[in-house]
Amino acid sequence: MTTAVTSHERRERTGVFAHWPNRITAIRFVGALVLFVLLEVFGRGVGAGERTRPDLWMGVSFWLFVLVAATDWLDGHLARKYGNVTAFGRIADPFVDKILVLGALVFLAALPWSQAYLPTWVVVVVLAREFLVTGIRGYAESQGHAFGADRFGKLKLVVQCVAIGALLGLHGLPWPAVLVRPIEVIAHVSVWATLVTSVGSGLGYVVKAARLLGAPR
Repeated sequence: MTTAVTSHERRERTGVFAHWPNRITAIRFVGALVLFVLLEVFGRGVGAGERTRPDLWMGVSFWLFVLVAATDWLDGHLARKYGNVTAFGRIADPFVDKILVLGALVFLAALPWSQAYLPTWVVVVVLAREFLVTGIRGYAESQGHAFGADRFGKLKLVVQCVAIGALLGLHGLPWPAVLVRPIEVIAHVSVWATLVTSVGSGLGYVVKAARLLGAPR
């Protein structure tokens, strides 16, 4: 009994952000919000066809996105290494990932200079996939089935990050003229790869759920 009280008191004393994994998750969330503010305030001022003169704020947005996306592994790595895995982290970490990626895709689909690469309907499909998988996962886990992310789903996240980085970097970085066309190709290909991996991984989750929920107990 004494041990239980002591553990409870220790949790009350330390709080959710007593350890670095949860702090990093919170910082990443703030970074995503700052990125959205930059895109909203400065994104519409980017001129199409002016890639030889990179836009300062799109350059800042590019590096901010890279930083927030690249540190995705860090909070989970630290939590596992030091035994700081918490309920908050399990919920907040994938939430921040989705906010960062889906929010950036929504903004880029609305900005004139990136619409040519990222059609709005592609973002609608990606969002629909996320809602579908979240609903399936919630129901499956409520029935006592483990329903974690698979490799295809993780690949989808990587491809989405490449697409967003390519679009931001296209106008935010001082590319030599000879590299502009290859970066444009990467942007186009990664956007369509985002669509394919989103649909493919979504179908994979549907099949997986059908097998789990249809299996006799």
